[in-house]
Amino acid sequence: MVDAFYIRKYGGPKVLERGQVPALALGPRDVRIRVHAASVNPLDLRIRQGDLKVLLPYRFPLVMGNDCSGVVTEVGQEVGRFRVGDAVYTRLPESRIGTFAEETVADEAAVAPKPTALSHVEAASLPLVILTAQQFLTEAAALKRGQSVLIHAGAGAVGSVAIQLAKHMGLHVVTTVSGRNVSFVQGVGADTVIDRQARRFEDVVRGMDAVLDSVGMANLLRSFNCVKPGATVVSIADGPDVALAKKLHVSALLWPVFWAMSARPNAAARRAGARYRYLFMRADGRQLESLNSLIENGSVRPHVDSVFPFEETPQAIARVEEGKANGKVVIRMCAD
Repeated sequence: MVDAFYIRKYGGPKVLERGQVPALALGPRDVRIRVHAASVNPLDLRIRQGDLKVLLPYRFPLVMGNDCSGVVTEVGQEVGRFRVGDAVYTRLPESRIGTFAEETVADEAAVAPKPTALSHVEAASLPLVILTAQQFLTEAAALKRGQSVLIHAGAGAVGSVAIQLAKHMGLHVVTTVSGRNVSFVQGVGADTVIDRQARRFEDVVRGMDAVLDSVGMANLLRSFNCVKPGATVVSIADGPDVALAKKLHVSALLWPVFWAMSARPNAAARRAGARYRYLFMRADGRQLESLNSLIENGSVRPHVDSVFPFEETPQAIARVEEGKANGKVVIRMCAD
């Protein structure tokens, strides 16, 4: 049995329980990981609340948590990349989440060696956000050196990493933050910072090649005023589209629902001569490993807002739910 935080139904903070759950079976291509630290993501809140139950039809009880860092304790018979004792980090595939626990099991394809420069706490803060940022910059928006990008909520977990990756790629980075975070995002590389409490960003930003929105529908729609024709506007918050429904094998009977949810940003994209995409990042251990060199040389630095012991997992989730964290909230299961 494994000590874990899980839910037996969707709902608010009170549905989260702590208890013993059966240890997961190990498949031939799986690795078992002793979790040293796991991070809390806004995605965890949406899963707990049932916001994604059409996309991700989980079974209960559901152990929460999407990414972690730890040490391999067992490998399947077909595993070739990892051995017992290896320090690793991972964003679990969306169909097999469960990192708020003493241990988890993951397909080796989703796992990467932990950067040696990072502690487990620091490493746990990165997989989901760095993969989201990388897939936005290089795939969804397919940006090239010299182009420009508007990254909303630059002091947030995804935003701060996206700024650093964008600067490494040679992009001009504009970001929006609240006034207290201006110096923070300047410190991670933003070229132009808009204090959203003082100015409307669409009044001063023009000609962007791409936008990353993690705020919500109203902010997303305003962002189309900031782009040039041919630009790409990407949401990781509101507006899931039919392409996502197809990717996650949602029944075709529900595609009209996704068409409706993305109708407003798609209409705004047509008016602006731009393209709209909804990004739901994929777990990819090889891609995660390819970014290790940027972490090792300091081009990308993790930003941890706060660390909670395992028994205070509900408080860690509450910290994210407040919406005031700068960087990631991490749960520590055991010392490095």
